[in-house]
Formats: sequence, C-alpha cells, structure tokens
Amino acid sequence: MSASRYDAIVVGGGHNGLITAAYLARAGLGTLVLERRNRVGGAAVTQEFHPGFKVDTAAHRVGALHPAVLSDLELDARRLPFQQADPTVLAPFRDGRYLTLWRDPVRSAETIREISVSDADRWAAFCDFVSRAGRVLQTLYEAPPPRLQGAGAGDLWSLVRLGGRLRGIGRKDLVDVLRVLPMTADEFLSEWFESEELKGALAASAVTGLHQGPMASGTAFMFLHQHVGVERGIIRPTLRVRGGIGQVSGALADAATRSGAEIRVGVEVDGISTEGKRVTGVTTAGGEHIQAQLVVSGLDPRRTFLGLLDPTALDVAFRRKVANLKFRGVCAKVNLALSELPDFTCVGADQSLLAGLITISPSLMYLERAYDAAKYGRVSDAPYLEVIIPSISDDSLAPRGAHVMSILAQYAPYHLAEGSWDDARRKALGDLVVRTLAAHAPNLEETIRHRQVLTPPDLERELGLTEGNIYHGEMTLDQVFFMRPVPGWSSYRSPVQGLYLCSAGTHPGGGVTGNPGHNAAQEILSDR
Repeated sequence: MSASRYDAIVVGGGHNGLITAAYLARAGLGTLVLERRNRVGGAAVTQEFHPGFKVDTAAHRVGALHPAVLSDLELDARRLPFQQADPTVLAPFRDGRYLTLWRDPVRSAETIREISVSDADRWAAFCDFVSRAGRVLQTLYEAPPPRLQGAGAGDLWSLVRLGGRLRGIGRKDLVDVLRVLPMTADEFLSEWFESEELKGALAASAVTGLHQGPMASGTAFMFLHQHVGVERGIIRPTLRVRGGIGQVSGALADAATRSGAEIRVGVEVDGISTEGKRVTGVTTAGGEHIQAQLVVSGLDPRRTFLGLLDPTALDVAFRRKVANLKFRGVCAKVNLALSELPDFTCVGADQSLLAGLITISPSLMYLERAYDAAKYGRVSDAPYLEVIIPSISDDSLAPRGAHVMSILAQYAPYHLAEGSWDDARRKALGDLVVRTLAAHAPNLEETIRHRQVLTPPDLERELGLTEGNIYHGEMTLDQVFFMRPVPGWSSYRSPVQGLYLCSAGTHPGGGVTGNPGHNAAQEILSDR
C-alpha cells in the first residue's frame, strides 16, 4: 500500500479513536491513526510531571469499559491490571466527622447509620434502583439511537430492535428510569435520603464536568450515567489501572497495531479533504495529503465540522446546529507531588480509608453555591473537589514513601466575566485548591514538592478539549441520546459521505468507557 493512501484514517489517538482503529484494522481495512501530540491517549494519559512522580494528567478514573472491547481486543488482566478501591468514597466534613462508602452496600449502610438511621435503611433499595437504571441506560448505549428527525425505513427498524431490547428489561424499570432522567439531582436524592451529608457526597457525581448545579434539570440523568455498567452496590466508582490510566491507552494502541493499524504521533491534521459531498482524505499541518475513502474523527464535533472541513461541504442549517453546541468547561486539574501522605485528621491513623475517591462536597447546598459563582463567570471560593491518591495502592507512581495527588476542581469556568486565565489566576486557583484541602489535611501544604495546575484553557490547548470540556460537549438533556451531537445525526455518520465521528461528543457521551469508539466502528463496518 502506498504511504499516501489508506482505506481509513482516524483523526486523533484518544481511547475512542484507538478502539475504532483496532476494529477497522481487524476487518481488513488499511488504517492510519494520526495524533497531534507526541503520545496517544488524549485525556487518558499518565505522565511524569516531576522527577520520579507520575500522574494521570486529566482523566483519573476508568469507566466501565465496553465488555466487547475487552474481549474482542484481548485486553485481559495481564494487559490491564485493574485496581478496585475499597472504600470507594471518603467524604470528610469540617466538624471532624466523615462518611465512607464501600463496595459492599451492607458495609456502606453501617457507616451511613451513624449519620441517619432512615438513610441507612434505604441504602440497599437505592443501590438496587441505581443498578437497574444502569442496565436500562446500558441497553440504550449499546447502539446508536434511532433517528427521529427525517427517519427512514432503516431507522424504523432500529427503533423496533431497540423496543425489543427494552421489553426485555421490564416495563416498571423502564418507566421508573424515564421518570427520573429529567429530574434534578436534588429531587432525585431527596426522594431517597434526608441527610445533607450523604446527598452532597452523592450529588457531586451528578454535576462533575457540568456547567450546572445539583438543582438543575437533568442532573439525575448524569448521576445514573456515571453508574452504567457498574457492579451493584458501588456508588461513585473509582476503577483505576496499575501504572495509571495511560495504561488503558497504551493497551488500546497495542491492540490497534496488532490488528494491523499504523499509528503516527506528532502529526496534526490541518483539514479534511472533500470532493462535493464525499471525503477524499486529510491534509496535515506539514502539508502532506493522505488519501482515504473513509475518515473517522476522534475530535469533538465543533473541531471536526467547523475546524477541519471546508464550509461549503456542509449546509448552513447543519453548521448552525454545530456552532450552537454547548461546551462551557468548568473543570481544572491540580496535580501534586507529595513528600508524604497527607494527614486527613478525620480518619486518624487509618490511612487505608484514603485509597478511594475523596470528595469535598459536604452538602447539596455547598455544590449549588459553588455553581453560583460559575454562573457569573467567577471561580468558586469554596470549590467541589474530587481527589485521588493513587500511589497508596500503586507504588509505581512515586518514590518510596512519597505520593501523588490528583485533584479535579470545580467550578473553574472557561469563560471568565472579568479578565482571562493568566499565570496569576492559575497560581491563585492552585492556592485555593490546596487551602480547601488543607482544612481537612493540615500538613498538606508542607508536603508539596511540586504542583501542576491545568486551567480549562490549558486543557483545551494541551489536550484538544474545546473550552476545556471533559466530555467533548456538555452532557445536558438537550445534548444526549438522539440529539448527540445534533438531532438527526446520532449514528456516528455525517452529512459528508465517508466522514464519521467516534469521540465522546457522540452517543452515549463522556467517560473512559470506549462506547463511542466501539459503536462507531460497528456502524462504519455495517455501511461497507
């Protein structure tokens, strides 16, 4: 095969792009992956940010990876040594109390009982509901949603097949889930629980990555989305991989190359070439034109359609829909190299309680007030923090006795009402995050050897996340299911023949799950 012609080109070497490439290569297509950065993985990368200290640069949790991806690409425990934290969640409070959630729902109920007897009694039923709801969503996530706008015979058949799968779930579960999806996290959780501490620890999962607070419609859906494919009883899962999340991307890259795909890093795609309404290949920033009848973009819809395509390749109405997509990133990432383990005073000497996810979200109102600042273009003075210390269970990430701390900080809006994100604001954000955590771990500041702060514009510039949005587009109800990325185009196809999307900006959305990459590959191959 000529070096300038391939059957398929995948733009972007994120985990979804690598999955799509692996499937296309397995099917016999000459497949090329082009990645702008000098490593694959997109937001799922692990890097040394200080000598001897490695951290997950952006995403620091693995979702429930698509089972077919694990089996088809032979990603066994040797290639991906997963680590399950227990407890899964530690929620410290300013008065010295704390809440732990465990993999065993009975054990979680025992700790909840210290806060609320009523909530403890309802915990098992809540876990059952979340598990059933996860199964409903998983059924919806296994294939592209039927196209409702401009549907044809094929779309109607897809709707019939979907109805058959949903019928197997049971009418009651389906109705219960459909009732919950448009609810606020506040409404959903308040139906179950009375404790503000418990609701705060749970509601954080409903707003992570969203420019919304827990009192916004649809945040209940986001909570359930975070629990698709998760084992019953595990709430706010913290699945990781020994060596960091970059091991997932590395294993997927190996699977793609074993299948016959070629991967080039350090090559930026400058444009997608077309003739009429058909794709013909790509042009790199270095001026190379690479021909292909099939191009799959692992970039978000805005970057793909408005950044890489000639405007004449798309009609005005479609371009307007893409231009109106909401991104509005609100997350920053703070990574710390620590000389020793922080002393979280609430747990005393029991450091094993720090092995999972540490959430600074003591109540629903705390989260809502944090969001209030973002509504007006300000950084929250009292931010929600999602903290992981992976070196507790993985000594490959830091020198002996030292640790790394990975912190997702919210709300830090991409769009500021006054000024811009500069070095001073970056430093101030890092100081704020450390100060917020130091209220629970007083020795934190003195243990810091090095600090890395990534603001939303940093995430956009370094990782290609438009407006710093970690989901390639907000996961609000108007941008999910058959409306993701835009109505009429939820099947990974595009108005340009031969151009497909496979990123988190497509159905079913964000998280390191591989669902978009897997589903896109199946649709592409079904078209051939």
